[in-house]
Amino acid sequence: MIIYFSGTGNSLVIARQLSERLDEPLLSLYDAAAQDLTQEKRVGLVFPTYDFNLPPAVRMLVGRLKLSPKAYVFAVITCGGQAGNCVWTLRRMLREKGVELAYSHKVRVPDNSALAFGRNPNNQLKKLDRVPARMNLIVSELQAKKHVLHYSSWSLLAWIMGQPKLEKGMIRMLGPKVDSERCIGCNTCVRVCPQENIVLKDGKALIGDNCTACLSCVHFCPQQALQTNGRPTRKDRQYHHPEIRLKDLLRRG
Repeated sequence: MIIYFSGTGNSLVIARQLSERLDEPLLSLYDAAAQDLTQEKRVGLVFPTYDFNLPPAVRMLVGRLKLSPKAYVFAVITCGGQAGNCVWTLRRMLREKGVELAYSHKVRVPDNSALAFGRNPNNQLKKLDRVPARMNLIVSELQAKKHVLHYSSWSLLAWIMGQPKLEKGMIRMLGPKVDSERCIGCNTCVRVCPQENIVLKDGKALIGDNCTACLSCVHFCPQQALQTNGRPTRKDRQYHHPEIRLKDLLRRG
């Protein structure tokens, strides 16, 4: 079983490749958290790193997973550069369930959060050129059922960034805000939000208090009506993985 969380498609593409090459079914983390997976002998978790750690939604959903202590559990983390404390945090959470993390690795991809700092994620597309070689390595090690945790070192900076008050503050500061003058109530953000945290009110998008900072709404809004860090969104800076389309990430019809 390959389980994924993805905001703009980077992790979904990696999860699809693992599903195909390892001949394992593919399931979103939201759906997996609602199922009994204790009969699965191999479980892979694919997700991005946010602020040097697991995204808030991933931590919440991993806490709900029902896994067998005998399962070979592995993680593949997508990130712009550093995996931070993702492996360390995931290992700790799984151990609380009596499950051991057997393997971990990372894949570097364009950083969709660059938009919040005024940078263009599309200028990082060259990172994708190195993905095939990294995936070949990961798949070969998984097929051999290796037990090794790559990029598992604990980071003080990641620990600090993960403190609840600071993390919430970062989401409030860098997370999406609605530009009501541009919003036309098209419902795209409502449908693409993995947390179901956005609703329409009086024909305008309204963001709730359960944002996980995936920025999917920002990158897919056809009107560029979602801002980050107080910055207007430019169409040429909206990003999604080249192999992914909006329909691939919709959770609701």
